[in-house]
Amino acid sequence: MFESSGKPLARRRALITGATNGIGRATAVKLAADGAAEVLVHGHDPRRGAETVEAIRAAGSSGRFISADFTDPSEVRRLAEQAGEIDILVNNAGISVWGPTADFNVTDNDDLFDANVRSAFVLVAALAPGMAQRRSGSIINISSMAGRLGLAGGASYSATKASLEAMTRPGRRSTALRAYASTRWRQGRCSREHRRHASSWSSSVPPPRSDVWRSPRR
Repeated sequence: MFESSGKPLARRRALITGATNGIGRATAVKLAADGAAEVLVHGHDPRRGAETVEAIRAAGSSGRFISADFTDPSEVRRLAEQAGEIDILVNNAGISVWGPTADFNVTDNDDLFDANVRSAFVLVAALAPGMAQRRSGSIINISSMAGRLGLAGGASYSATKASLEAMTRPGRRSTALRAYASTRWRQGRCSREHRRHASSWSSSVPPPRSDVWRSPRR
């Protein structure tokens, strides 16, 4: 058991993927403020990673940035190995590619599922057994309203979020992993890039056939 220090997350170690901006960064800083002993920041941009680590330290915790390409399962496994024992895993990282299905590149579809679904699966497989053995731990998978709603141009992205939610549900009932709590968080648009691109679309009107849009990696 963890000793109480007046902060709810005292002595916990957390790993947040896609934590160099947006929801991921806000989560990392909040966990630090709530007393986490160390918050590990995953992302692609070392500069933004350093800025997040600085914010974590300002909030009173220790921070470290680890880069990994989530379209490569060996990179995800390396991240898990470098992270070590983790008490809180937040699967937030992901990419989004939007466009009409007829014009959609199969490679983009594969990258979406690799980054948004397989990466979370690999991290849970690597880190959840340790949580179960210690009989303590939490896993949070960040989903999206796109997983429940039909959004124009978002067939592949929506499918990845629906898959993430489907993958989350059995974890709650698994006797082997009964030590961890698995939850979902769905919310509306949050990144400036998403808002700007989606604002010209209607949920009932498909985007232009030539309009395939890719989000920046976090």
